[in-house]
Amino acid sequence: MPICAFISFKRAPKENNNALLLLKFIWGDILKKPKREIDSILRGPPDSYSNTKIVSGWAVKAMQLQRVIYEHVEKMKVETNNIIKAQPADYVHLKLHKLITQSLVNMHVETHNIINDPSSSSMQGNQPLSHREHLALELRKLIFRHITFMDDEILKIMKNSQTEVQLATQLETSIFEHIYKLERDTQDKCKMYANETYPSRVLFIAAKMGNTIFLAELIRQYPDLIWKVNDNNQTIFHTAVEQRQKGVYTLLYEIGSMKHLITPLKDINDNNMLHLVGKIAPQERLQEVSGVALQMQLELLWFMEVKNIIPPSYRDRQNGDGLTPQELFTKEHKELLKVSEKWVKQTASQCMVVATLIATIVFAATFTVPGGYDQDNGIPIFHSKATYSVFVVANAISLISSSASILMLLSLFLTSRYAENDFLVSLPRKLLLGLTTLFLSISTMMVAFGVSFFILYRKGLLWMPILICVFILFPALLYIWLQYGLFVDVFISTFRYRSLFKPKNHVLYYENPKV
Repeated sequence: MPICAFISFKRAPKENNNALLLLKFIWGDILKKPKREIDSILRGPPDSYSNTKIVSGWAVKAMQLQRVIYEHVEKMKVETNNIIKAQPADYVHLKLHKLITQSLVNMHVETHNIINDPSSSSMQGNQPLSHREHLALELRKLIFRHITFMDDEILKIMKNSQTEVQLATQLETSIFEHIYKLERDTQDKCKMYANETYPSRVLFIAAKMGNTIFLAELIRQYPDLIWKVNDNNQTIFHTAVEQRQKGVYTLLYEIGSMKHLITPLKDINDNNMLHLVGKIAPQERLQEVSGVALQMQLELLWFMEVKNIIPPSYRDRQNGDGLTPQELFTKEHKELLKVSEKWVKQTASQCMVVATLIATIVFAATFTVPGGYDQDNGIPIFHSKATYSVFVVANAISLISSSASILMLLSLFLTSRYAENDFLVSLPRKLLLGLTTLFLSISTMMVAFGVSFFILYRKGLLWMPILICVFILFPALLYIWLQYGLFVDVFISTFRYRSLFKPKNHVLYYENPKV
C-alpha cells in the first residue's frame, strides 16, 4: 500500500515537501472511493491473511463469508438501480426477477464452496471453537435464511401481483428491504463476535510512531478519522497517550469540544484514557529523559494532564480488572518509584560531597587572605585594592551558596517522604535549587581563586594570573557542562510543565474548531 511509505516522516522540512504533496495526491484518490473501501485501506490486511497458523479454518471462512455478503449487497444495489433507471423501461419485472434468482444461486454456491473447502477445514483439528469460528457458523445461517426468505417472498409477489408495474415496484421494494436487513444483521453479528486483529492499521502505526504531520494531513481531509478505533477499541489519541506521543496527543486541543466525547471512550478492557496513561510508558520513551526521577516526574505530568482533560466522573472509574486509574498508576510505577528514590539520593549525595569540599575550602580562604595581614593593626595588607574586594565578595558568595546547597540537598534525605506526588514538584524543585546553588558556589570559588593571583602578581607578572585564570575555567566549565543537561531537564519539567502539553502551533487547523 503506497500510503504506508509516508508514515516515517514526522516533520515537513523542505526536503519532505515533495513527499507531502504526493501524500495529498494519493489521499485525494483514496477519498473518491466508497466509505467501506476507505476503511479497508486504512485498516490493512488482517492477521488471518498474513499468518494463517494462528487461526483455525472456520476463522478464515468467517472472513470469506463476510466478503460474499458485502459483495452480494453492493452488486444488488448497483444492478437494481441500473435496471430501474434503464431506458426504455421494458420488462423491468422480468429483469429484476432474473437478477434476484441469479444472485441467490450464486450466493448459495459460493457459501457452499466456502463451507466445504477442505484446505481450511483441515486447520481446525480438535480445538474448541473461538469467537471467529462461531461467527462463521452464524453467517452461514444468516445467508441461508436470507436465501430462503427472499425466495419465498419473490414467489408470493410473482403470484399475487396483477400488473407489470406493480410487480416491478414490489420486487424493487423487496430487494432493498432484504439487502438492508442482510447488511444490518451481518454488522450485528460481526460486532457480537468481533475478535479480528489488524496489525497494519495505518492510522495507529502513525500514532504509535508520533507522526503528527501525517495524521494531521489525513484528518484535515477526512475528519471522521478521529473516531476510528483499533482492535482494542482505542482511538489514535488513546494510542498516543499509551505510547506517550505528545505531538499526536496535542491534536486533541485542536478539535474543539469533540475531545470531551473522545477522552471517556473505553477499550475492550474497560480502560479509559486515564487508565491508559496510568500504565508505565514504553522503555524507549522513558529513556528519552535523563535521570530516573525525571522519568517518574514525566509520568506524573502525563497522568495529571490527562486527568485534567477527562470528565471528572470518569476519573475514578474501574477497569475490567477492578482498578481505578490511580490504583493502576501506583501498581505499574511501583518499581520506577523505588529506583527514582535511589537515584535522587545518589545524586544528592554526590553533589553534597562537592558542596562540602567547596564550603571547607572557601571557609579556610576567608582567614588566609592573599598577602596576609598587617602585623601592627591586623588589617589585610591589600584591603584597599578593588581586586581584594572582589575576592572577599566572591569568597563570601561561594561559602553562602555552598552551605545553602548542602542544606537543600540534605533535605532530600531528612524531610522528603518520596511519595508519588513528591516527584511532581517538591523533589525536582529541591534538586534544582541544590544544583543551582552548587553551580554558583563553584563559579564564585573559581572567581575568588583567580582574583587572588591578580592581587599578588600585578607589576610585570600580569601574564601569570591571566594564564592561571584561563586554566581555572576548564574544570569549572567541565563540571557545569556535565551537569547542564540534568539542570535544564529539571528546570523545564519543574517550571514549564503547565505549557508542556499545549500546542505551540496549530497543525490540524488554523484555528480551533467550534462545535
